[in-house]
Amino acid sequence: MKLREYEAKKVLRESGISVPAGFLIRSAAELAPYLDELGEVFVLKAQVDVGGRGKAGGILMADKATGVTVAQELFTKQIKGLPVKEILAEQRLSIQHEYYLSITVDRAGRQPLILFTEAGGVDIEITAKEQPSAIRKVMVSPLMRDIPPFMIRELVGSAPKEIGPVISRLYRIFLEKDALLAEINPLVATPQGVFAADAKIIVDDNALGRQGIKVNRDLTDREREAETQGFSYVELDGAIGVIGNGAGLTMATLDLIEYYGGRAANFLDVGGGAESDRVMHAVRLVASVPSVRVIVVNLLGGITKCDEVAKGIIAAGIPQKVIVRLAGTNEAEGKKLLSEKGYEMLDTMELVVKKAVEVTA
Repeated sequence: MKLREYEAKKVLRESGISVPAGFLIRSAAELAPYLDELGEVFVLKAQVDVGGRGKAGGILMADKATGVTVAQELFTKQIKGLPVKEILAEQRLSIQHEYYLSITVDRAGRQPLILFTEAGGVDIEITAKEQPSAIRKVMVSPLMRDIPPFMIRELVGSAPKEIGPVISRLYRIFLEKDALLAEINPLVATPQGVFAADAKIIVDDNALGRQGIKVNRDLTDREREAETQGFSYVELDGAIGVIGNGAGLTMATLDLIEYYGGRAANFLDVGGGAESDRVMHAVRLVASVPSVRVIVVNLLGGITKCDEVAKGIIAAGIPQKVIVRLAGTNEAEGKKLLSEKGYEMLDTMELVVKKAVEVTA
């Protein structure tokens, strides 16, 4: 789960990393008491769970005279489709130079990877693409609680020495918060020292309980419902819903959809031994996505019984077309039930996927 900027900066501040003075507001009227502390000119930053806020109009400059009006304007906006409900009002920094610092997981090396560059800021992606040599990298064993000094020196290079302790503290945050990403972009040098002008921390979903986080805000309502039902469920952006049992079969179905030129809207793994009620909830959940025009049900019956699957599909009573491939335990009974209700069944995964792609073409 991604922490919002003000939450991430609170973590940084408590760990000894300097952040600009700032205040969270939930209405324009709440800004007034903080105007004197913010100074003549300050920044208003929408706290929404998307990247690229600045380019999308989610970060505005303001001053004491116009601050409340600008805040009210920002509260009326939607940033990439998300309404602005919280704003971080923050001191404006006198920036002399911008740097980029992040710690993430290198999946191939199975170790934390630290990246640092003296060309930070909003165009870091361009730097990574056009000047990859400008980004310094080191990998650290997860068994090490601290980064060795020689690695710090290698990362910092000719940048201000004050950045060294920031890297060390961010690494401890990365470990202690069970993070998948801890990023400061930009990390800025000012006449008053080095500050984290922005911050991003993504906590591993599997560690939310250990971190005391009860609700995963990154989940949609459907994803949250799927979690309560015990489904493995992911939303995408196509028109074909996918239901399978087992990660391998479900992912193979998605690969075939892509191969034949289709696009999946979502996919759901019902797991093994699914009974009719569980299948019914799965079908209704997949069908509830507005973009879904057809649903592929691709199930192999081992401990899952095909007749139970058929009963669940029928009980769901959804308006979209459902194309089914069933094989395994009680296969004949399941196919008979579906046939009597007019459902289309095909013998192979490939045929089912081809048909679904034709329907959405």
